[in-house]
Amino acid sequence: QVQLVESGGGLVEPGRSLKLSCAASKSTLDYYAIGWFRQVPGKEREGVACISTVTDSDGQTYYSDSVKGRFTISSDHTKKTAYLQMISLKAEDTAVYYCAGSNLGCSFSQYSMSDWGKGSLVTVSL
Repeated sequence: QVQLVESGGGLVEPGRSLKLSCAASKSTLDYYAIGWFRQVPGKEREGVACISTVTDSDGQTYYSDSVKGRFTISSDHTKKTAYLQMISLKAEDTAVYYCAGSNLGCSFSQYSMSDWGKGSLVTVSL
């Protein structure tokens, strides 16, 4: 069974930065895309960033409007790891962050993802 393990979450002050990692038990190239989602209690899981690993569009990235310009998704296929660099964090970025692998391509729909990590909590507060 494929495992995705997030790390790097924690408590950070508003305006500061944090970098999340997602280590995969199989090659990230075996997915068509890797995505980062977040969820707060009582709300649906929200897609925030996605990176394509398909040969013709390898490295193509997509961001939700709420994080565009502040978050950067990347992947290192040799390390089987994806990353989410977050800067200028805001209180409303507080959530559990999940990475996910897709066999369909980039999407902000959680239903397009086939494998999920267990999540990493990010809290933005003074």
